[in-house]
Amino acid sequence: MAKIGINIATGSLQQPEIIVGIDLGTTNSLVAIIHPDTKQPTALKEFDGSSIVPSIVHFDAFGNAEVGAQAKPYLESDPQNTIFSAKRLMGKSYKDIREHQDFFAYKIIDDNRDSLVKVQVGNQFYSPIDLSSFILSELKKRAEHILKTPVTKAVITVPAYFNDTQRQATRDAGKLAGLDVLRIINEPTAASLAYGLGMNPTEDKTIAVYDLGGGTFDISILKISNGIFEVLSTNGDTYLGGDDLDRAIIEYWMKQWSLDNLDQHTQLKQELRLAAEKAKIALSTQSIFESEFAGEKISITKEVFETLIQPIVQKTIQCCEKAMQDAGLTVAVIDTVLMVGGSTRVPFVKSTVSEFFKQVVNDSVNPDEVVALGAAVQADILAGNNQNMLLLDITPLSLGIETMGGLMDVLLPRNSKIPTQAGRQYTTQKDAQSGINIAIYQGERDLVKDNRKLGAFTLTGIPAMPAGLPKVEVTFLINADGILQVKAKELRSGVAQTIEIKPQYGLTDEEVEQRLLESITHAKEDIQKRALVEASTEAEQMLDVTEKFITKNSALLSPDELKQTALAMQALQLAITMEDKNLIQTKTEELNDISRPFAERVMDQAISSALKGKGIDDKDL
Repeated sequence: MAKIGINIATGSLQQPEIIVGIDLGTTNSLVAIIHPDTKQPTALKEFDGSSIVPSIVHFDAFGNAEVGAQAKPYLESDPQNTIFSAKRLMGKSYKDIREHQDFFAYKIIDDNRDSLVKVQVGNQFYSPIDLSSFILSELKKRAEHILKTPVTKAVITVPAYFNDTQRQATRDAGKLAGLDVLRIINEPTAASLAYGLGMNPTEDKTIAVYDLGGGTFDISILKISNGIFEVLSTNGDTYLGGDDLDRAIIEYWMKQWSLDNLDQHTQLKQELRLAAEKAKIALSTQSIFESEFAGEKISITKEVFETLIQPIVQKTIQCCEKAMQDAGLTVAVIDTVLMVGGSTRVPFVKSTVSEFFKQVVNDSVNPDEVVALGAAVQADILAGNNQNMLLLDITPLSLGIETMGGLMDVLLPRNSKIPTQAGRQYTTQKDAQSGINIAIYQGERDLVKDNRKLGAFTLTGIPAMPAGLPKVEVTFLINADGILQVKAKELRSGVAQTIEIKPQYGLTDEEVEQRLLESITHAKEDIQKRALVEASTEAEQMLDVTEKFITKNSALLSPDELKQTALAMQALQLAITMEDKNLIQTKTEELNDISRPFAERVMDQAISSALKGKGIDDKDL
């Protein structure tokens, strides 16, 4: 007997399950679908005609999150509890973003480690994955409200330069938001699909995608051949965008009024920023902008505006030059230049880019929506509605290995195209450790105990080295027949071992679906468990490092320093037993704050001794 789905909210017949396309942007995000009637990609709009959701999360005093337009005013009034540009933090450690810390108004934890960065709001700690999941949850809720049907499957876009860790973090954010992320695709690829490029299997084109967003700039050179997109080169500046154009206007006006800064005048600062944004938009269609601000008349001409932004736009052209050099191409071979991002509407930007590439740029698709529209095209292909494009074989479930605390570290996410290869480096946890156990799992859950074990082997013969020094590269390779080969190699000594696992891994379609369903159902619980395990593991390592340091350097520390450190270590050990992630992270941070000053002092003394000609014994550091 056939089943017919009825939407309880509207009484209408349920459509086949919708797969949405999502542009998770640094400044703004949005959702798009293929319209069921027109069969054209369409951005989902609220009743007010707005398709864009600002990528901003504000936390109130009780830890409740507001996302999007309603969170935007808090950027000025409550900056320490308002998170923007979370995408910049995806897959990054504190060391990665240390030079740009001043850019962020909220507190980013400096743990001086290579682990993923954390953001502290009050007594709560959030990873970039958590923060991005709030935005994705809002997009999911918004899509369900507009479509009047559940939305659980999505294609999400990322910059072409995102590495494996950043892509996996984006997948995890989707999962935490209750979305089954079918595919992560590159933003320039999505833009190309929105323009209809790559849809013809016989097409052979080289294109440039110029993407000037609110806070970031990217230029990508792509080769499209036989429906396959290859990124030849990518360049850009992750701290340059439309906001800089606004800032140029603000600085011009402030100079006119001889104002040094408006940091003490929050309301005025916000009003001036909004006025500058209006001026930028107005000057795309008119030669002068006039308005009022704080009882004074303000104005700026198009000519002055273009003079102000010339150095900013020139920086993007320098990135374009580097991208062309890296691709080994001249501008003569570029078939088309696609414009992406709201700031490409500025006529001076368009004319400058046209001049560099020696051709009229293609900006016929809404630059704010183009990436999400392309993601919707890809989603439609995955749904099987577009028969013109060939989809390569894919991995049915994610493949990864077990790491500390029984966590699943995914190397090949589900829906990875076959053949494919991915690798990642690991290290030892104990001094003189001679072997590492490599256990391979398949599944979507965060703990390996909830996934399916495919095999295991031990890489032995690792030379005796201090913990953290060996570099073991684990590589997953799936060939065209679906056979998985796992190779582990210690890079310093060359010791290596390999295992092969046969195709399909013995799961039926029903079992695959069941595992996917479980991963979504238990997403929140899984992510919480993962966060607790990671926090506990990091805390244990911190305790171990601190204990070794104290043992070796106790003579160089004062009795008070030793006492304070011992108390902080006891508090952290107690926190671990209480299994409270935020408490563990708070106590880890407190121990780090206490131990960092005297650790730096001991290091300075050691360096000073070395400069005086004295030898340094490793065991003294």
